[in-house]
Amino acid sequence: MSRALADILDAAAHGRFPPPDGGTTVVPQPSHRDAGVIAFTAHSVVFTDEDPHWVRGMLASLDCDALAAAMNPRFLAAFLARTGRSTDTVDLLTVAAALPGDPLLDLRELTDPDHPRVHSARRRRDDVRVWAAEGGVVVLGRGVAGRWETAIEVDEDVRHRGLGRALATAARHLVPPGEWVWSQQAAGNARSVRAFQAAGYRPVGAESLLIAP
Repeated sequence: MSRALADILDAAAHGRFPPPDGGTTVVPQPSHRDAGVIAFTAHSVVFTDEDPHWVRGMLASLDCDALAAAMNPRFLAAFLARTGRSTDTVDLLTVAAALPGDPLLDLRELTDPDHPRVHSARRRRDDVRVWAAEGGVVVLGRGVAGRWETAIEVDEDVRHRGLGRALATAARHLVPPGEWVWSQQAAGNARSVRAFQAAGYRPVGAESLLIAP
């Protein structure tokens, strides 16, 4: 696995970001599965095995604010067409440090490989594990560049009771000590954004992942 993207992510988790110079860094994909764009403050990172000259030429051709070019829909559409991949949305990318001890929630691990949350998570992550609490689930696995990633799901009839925040916090206890746990939230999913930020996850940028067919 290429360390280039992993090193950029690790630095960002520690609060060290690429220079806000309006530039774009192009690095190799960390794996066949993972390609995409991460936009930090005034600097973007494109991770792809496509020709970097194509990336830079396409970005330069756009009639838009250069700071926004890597997340411009026309660039993303061209990127998708060139790679034959698909995408869902542009997410807010957040990160938090591991917490000591066991989660405060009463969790039971789901070992059924056919559970819908397990099946969905395995499309984008390795070493996936899923735990259930009353009214929700928390997913943990190795995602982009080997980083620990979490996702949560809360049943509709138990919303607005703090369960989302509790599940997001539980993920911080479930990762190994000294590690970081990452999560993506769709920018329009205000409930999820609030839950993760209340659980101590810090926004570090925006991310668009290109999904392999």
